[in-house]
Amino acid sequence: MTGIAGNYQQILERIGNAARRAGRAPDSVRLIAVTKTVDPGRIQEAAACGVTHIGENRVQEALSKRDALQSANLTWHFIGHFQTNKAKKIVENFAWVHSVDRLDAAEALARHASQRPPLPVLIEVKLEDEPNKSGAAESEVAGLVAALRPLESLQLRGLMAVPPPVETPEQARPFFRRLRRLAADLGLEELSMGMTQDFEVAVEEGATMVRIGTGLFGARS
Repeated sequence: MTGIAGNYQQILERIGNAARRAGRAPDSVRLIAVTKTVDPGRIQEAAACGVTHIGENRVQEALSKRDALQSANLTWHFIGHFQTNKAKKIVENFAWVHSVDRLDAAEALARHASQRPPLPVLIEVKLEDEPNKSGAAESEVAGLVAALRPLESLQLRGLMAVPPPVETPEQARPFFRRLRRLAADLGLEELSMGMTQDFEVAVEEGATMVRIGTGLFGARS
């Protein structure tokens, strides 16, 4: 088995093995297929293999794909940074938002989500001081959690992070461990962490969602 189908089966096997090493059930981890620049035909191919969760970074790109994939039974996750003027479209088209990093963004989502079931959201955490990366600083997260919890149209579920660049997956482990401990301290259960290069370590450290693009679809053109 080759191509997307083969990649998908290998990823599931690796997730399962990593989960078992950590004493966890393999089905405690969701695979989010990251489809930035991936055309609808290839997404449909992934869906035919069993992929059900899709992660998109850009609102407009996602909307064009949703139109082409209406017949597929997909759950859409917004995983990119966003400005408040995109909140309405995000609420209308996504089941999860992984990238809330400030109160005004959360409030914008909450205003538009008042007529739907509560929107599950994650707070994006910046684990190192990287100037070009979005995310709330670790020191800000507790305050942001306290501010989000009264927003009835949002359902705060957990934390998301992208560790700083490292040379080996093992070097990412301390960052994943920090995020897990922070979530536990705040009483949050979901952890969106781990990508193609490091998802096995992330699963060993408690990831409940891994975001994989290149490992599933191949290198971006």
